[in-house]
Amino acid sequence: MTRLERWHVDWPLLAGVLLLCVLSLLLLYSAGGEDLSMLGRQALRITAALAAMVAVAQIPPPALMRWSAHLFAVGLVLLCVVLVVGVTGKGAQRWLDLGVVRFQPAEVMKLAVPMAVAWLLSRRTLPPRWRDLLLASVVVAVPAVLIAMQPDLGTAIMIIASGLCVVFLAGMGWRLIAALAVGCASVAPVLWFGYLHDYQRQRILTLIDPWADPLGSGYHIIQSTIAVGSGGVFGKGWLNGSQSQLEFIPERATDFIFAVYAEEFGFLGVLALLALYLFIIARGLMIANAAKNTYTRLLAGGLALTVFFYVFVNIGMVTGILPVVGVPLPLVSYGGTSMVTLMAGFGIMMSIHTHHRLMAQ
Repeated sequence: MTRLERWHVDWPLLAGVLLLCVLSLLLLYSAGGEDLSMLGRQALRITAALAAMVAVAQIPPPALMRWSAHLFAVGLVLLCVVLVVGVTGKGAQRWLDLGVVRFQPAEVMKLAVPMAVAWLLSRRTLPPRWRDLLLASVVVAVPAVLIAMQPDLGTAIMIIASGLCVVFLAGMGWRLIAALAVGCASVAPVLWFGYLHDYQRQRILTLIDPWADPLGSGYHIIQSTIAVGSGGVFGKGWLNGSQSQLEFIPERATDFIFAVYAEEFGFLGVLALLALYLFIIARGLMIANAAKNTYTRLLAGGLALTVFFYVFVNIGMVTGILPVVGVPLPLVSYGGTSMVTLMAGFGIMMSIHTHHRLMAQ
């Protein structure tokens, strides 16, 4: 084993991740009004996230499997603590104040849920039976409900997606998928009238007709779609996007950074970005396909498909085909906690691919 191999890093996956990080810095320099302090903070966060990825990649898969249930239990406890003593910001109680930094326990569940579901299903006969699927549904639903109570509907949706990705890879048939779709549709009226907040219902209504309130609830979608369309085929050039530079795009450094990218780099740039994401997701699925046991196959595949859902939901809400739910563009949007979580997920994929000690099925 060479010195480089001892780091347990998958170099093709690392190359794709680093390209996205470089793109993040370029876009944030433009979206942040050429603010070097913002750029410096993001660079520090990227460095910390890369360190977390490499550290997680050193953990052998057997240890990940042993810790799966414990990490899930700790995450549930932290979510309950947030509902009692969590710090409130922007109308949501999502953070724990650790003195030095604020910590969002919901981010832990983005890894803990797929790990727990993969651990659960790997101990049973596949494809899973109805009883196993019901138990997996409980594992996914409990943290999702606790997160939705904060309220943080976007993260709750991504938690559900991460768990369902693992269940799907375990062999969930299309009949069951259709049954779940019918079940979700049947409870939609109950959720609409009984559980959704007014602002959440307004987001769905805005998706249907953003021009009903162009200066209010529809402003985000209208301005972002204008920016995306104005980029044309080749884009307006880096630092030359009028919608972003004149600050028409809201949250342009975070949730709506894709609108900045599309305006400045155009349709061809968007294709290049999607190709980069596709490469990273495909690499994760290749790692899953080459894994030697059920747990690592389900976990690596589930994490890879979760990245797909992140990209799909973010671009969907920016382009006006999905409601605005506050999901960042993976590894590109400004922020620290979500980036560390994503990098840790890539570290798990690298661990699965590079470690030579194999778990018994």
